[in-house]
Amino acid sequence: MTATSHGGDRPAVSAVVPCFNEAKNLFLLYRRLAKVLKQETGNHYEIVLVDDGSKDETWPHMLEIAKRDVNVVAVRLSRNHGHQLALSAGLKLCTGDRILIIDADLQDPPELLADMMALMDNGAQIVYGQRRRRAGETWFKRKSAALYYFLLERLADIAIPRDTGDFRLMSRRALDLLLAMPEQQRFIRGMVAWVGLDQRPLLYDRHPRHAGETKYTLVKMIGFAISGITSFSVTPLRIAAALGVFVSILAVLSLGHTIFSWLFLDTVSGWTSVMTGMLVLSGVQLLVLGIIGEYLGRVYVEVKKRPLFLIDTIVRNGDASAVQTAEIQHHAAEAVA
Repeated sequence: MTATSHGGDRPAVSAVVPCFNEAKNLFLLYRRLAKVLKQETGNHYEIVLVDDGSKDETWPHMLEIAKRDVNVVAVRLSRNHGHQLALSAGLKLCTGDRILIIDADLQDPPELLADMMALMDNGAQIVYGQRRRRAGETWFKRKSAALYYFLLERLADIAIPRDTGDFRLMSRRALDLLLAMPEQQRFIRGMVAWVGLDQRPLLYDRHPRHAGETKYTLVKMIGFAISGITSFSVTPLRIAAALGVFVSILAVLSLGHTIFSWLFLDTVSGWTSVMTGMLVLSGVQLLVLGIIGEYLGRVYVEVKKRPLFLIDTIVRNGDASAVQTAEIQHHAAEAVA
C-alpha cells in the first residue's frame, strides 16, 4: 500500500541512516533506498544520512547525493560519537510520519519496507526486523550473539526481542516517545522495547555486508553488550550482593573451622589454604567492585548532562548555507531536553 503524508508538508516516510566509513556502500544504498521509498510514497519521502566522523569519502559522497536529490538531508557530526548517538541525531532531525531505521552496510534489505508498511497500515506502531538467518557471519559471532540475547532475556527488566538490531519502522508517535528519553548511554533497541505500544516482528534473512568491514570490533561488541544489560537491569547489582552474602557465609564457616582446629585438632594452617582463600576473596571483591563501578560510571556520565551529539553541518535541498549555526546548536541542545 502506498503511504501518504498526514502532516501537511511532512514526508510520509523518513529513512535514517547512520554512517561511519561507508563510502563503498553509500551510492548503492541510496539507489535501492530511494527506489523503494518512491514506490511506497511517490515523492513524499526523506533520507537522512548522518556522517559519524568518517575518515574516508563518506561525507563528499553524501554531499553529492544531497545535491542530486532534494529529498536527501546530509548531516555531519562534529566528531565520531558512535553508532547509537549518530542514529539519535538522525532521529532528532527527521520529520516524517513514519521513520525507517537502517544501516548503510545493506545487510538489512531496504526492500522490506513494503512489508513493514503493510503491518503498520494494519495497526502496528513499531515493526522490527527479526533475523531468521544471519548470512556472512562467523561461527563465533553467531554463538556470542546467541549467548548475549540469552543473558539479556533473563537479566533485563523488559522483554527485548531476540535477534533484532536497530532495523525497524516506527510511527511518529512512537518516535516522539523515544525522543523524550534523555539518557546519554543509549541502547536504542532496548529503549524502543521499553516504549511499548503495538510492536510486531518481521522475519527476514540478513545478508552479508556489501562492502567494507564491520565497525563493531570484539571490544566494542562487549561494551555494547554491557551497556544493553546495565541500561535495563539492576540484576548484576543483586548478583554482586548475593555473592557478597555467599562469601561472608563461607568466611564465617571457615572462621569456625579454624577456631575448632586450633582448639582441638592441634593442626598447623597450610600456605595453600591461606592463599586459596585470599585469591577467592580478592576475586569476588574485584568482581563486585567492577559491577558497582559500571553503574557508578553510568551515573557519572548522566549527571554531566552534556548534549548527546554536536552537529557540524546540515545540508538540506543541496545547500549547506541554508542552515545557520544557531539552528545547529538548537538541535544539539534539544537532544538532552
